[in-house]
Amino acid sequence: MSEVVEQPAGRRARGGGGAARRAERTAVRVEFARYIERNIPNLEILNEEALEIIEANAETVLEEIGVNFVENPAALALWREAGADVQGERVRIPRGLARELCKTAPSTFTQHARNPERNVVIGGKNLVLAPVYGPPFVRDLAGGRRYATIADFRNFVKLGQMSKYLHHSGGTVCEPTDVPVNKRHLDMLHAHMTLSDKPYMGSVTEPSRAADSVEMSKILFGEQFVDENTVMTSLVNINSPLTFDATMMGALEVYAKANQACIISPFIVGGAMAPVSVAGTLTQVLAEVLAGVAYSQLIRKGAPVIFGAFVTSIDMNSGAPTFGTPEAAQITLGAGQLARRLGLPYRSAGAFCGSKLPDAQAAYETANTLNIGLLSGVNFMLHACGWLEGGLVSSYEKYVMDADQLGTLHRMAAGIDMSANGQAMDAIREVGPGGHYLGCAHTQANFKTAFWKTDLLDYKPFETWEEEGARDTVALAAARVAKMLGDYQPPAIEPGVVEALDEYVAKKKASMPDAFM
Repeated sequence: MSEVVEQPAGRRARGGGGAARRAERTAVRVEFARYIERNIPNLEILNEEALEIIEANAETVLEEIGVNFVENPAALALWREAGADVQGERVRIPRGLARELCKTAPSTFTQHARNPERNVVIGGKNLVLAPVYGPPFVRDLAGGRRYATIADFRNFVKLGQMSKYLHHSGGTVCEPTDVPVNKRHLDMLHAHMTLSDKPYMGSVTEPSRAADSVEMSKILFGEQFVDENTVMTSLVNINSPLTFDATMMGALEVYAKANQACIISPFIVGGAMAPVSVAGTLTQVLAEVLAGVAYSQLIRKGAPVIFGAFVTSIDMNSGAPTFGTPEAAQITLGAGQLARRLGLPYRSAGAFCGSKLPDAQAAYETANTLNIGLLSGVNFMLHACGWLEGGLVSSYEKYVMDADQLGTLHRMAAGIDMSANGQAMDAIREVGPGGHYLGCAHTQANFKTAFWKTDLLDYKPFETWEEEGARDTVALAAARVAKMLGDYQPPAIEPGVVEALDEYVAKKKASMPDAFM
């Protein structure tokens, strides 16, 4: 499902039908696709016996090996009170305790956007797509690879707002290195809140920055609304293997207390932060998620959380992470089954690749990972577009290339139309043997929507393609980036809200010296 919003490119000329038609052609059409609701089955790679073995092994890890909650005495006290064996910073969790605590986490929840039409429901059969997160570098065709700036950040937020198949504005779409570390979260949140009306993510790099995210959200939505609803979904990485650091847990504590959602996500590079085997990695992922989700429920029962699994393997020659591999696919599929058995929403997959350029390697690896994400039952897909060079780079061109291809996930997830129109028996009767379907009534009635249509790729004849400059996909993507940014118009927002956000940001920045560490 989608809606079309027309934004005028300029003042409409006065006149009759011709002027109206010209205005219609020059209007900017911005389409927004609703989050995906799957009508296809998930691919289940593990049988019941395998699932039970992995679940039993994860409980053994928690009970016998334990996990570390470092530099966090309050967390250790909570675990001790809950019945865990706490020795120093090591927490050993009795068999079944973590799973029992996880039961109070919701299986689905709504993240509200400032435009209610952009609200997303996370969990169940739904899939919410969000852009790349975290790269310190950006790349475009004109400027090459360089450190990201706040101007780049704002551009990516604008592209996200203009992208039909993205449901979420994301978080750190690139790291604006020209803004002090202790202040950049303020500018990033301000951009998401004012340049987009889609849902967004909060800051997790320090607990006070998570608190700022909550306070700014209260300015945007109203204090009571934020107290009663989830308006942020934020990424809390586990320091794998089996370590929960004070910074990430501090952010989790802020968000859980405020009833804001967190993705509890092990950061797995197979062979480095987890075993090289699929079953061993799944065991560690499950143990870490169980401990993290259980802790969120110790903070506040019913706090919304997502079972996360960021998974890649490693090249044993160079040590570099690898993407789009069959082993990562198996882990993504298996983790989806484990998440569903826990009754939790699931985050994994994305437009992952290790390529330095938006080239064939990038396309192969990205396609592998995006499709596995769809089939594995992912509910929240971070990094769904723009990821390059193992997550070091946010690429302008790859952003729009990936965002275009997300449309295929929407179409695949819809399943096969078995209505009378879908069966097309009238068309088969009309055409009969030896005819063609180009002019038949069924084709005429359905041709506009029968096939998914790219907004980017080139299907023109060779001669036309050559006359138009023989542009490859990257060149086409660069032109699309320029058009989207040129067409961008900010979504409406109350001036008083913007003034209040501006004042909050200015006051917070003035309260502390710049810090770049």
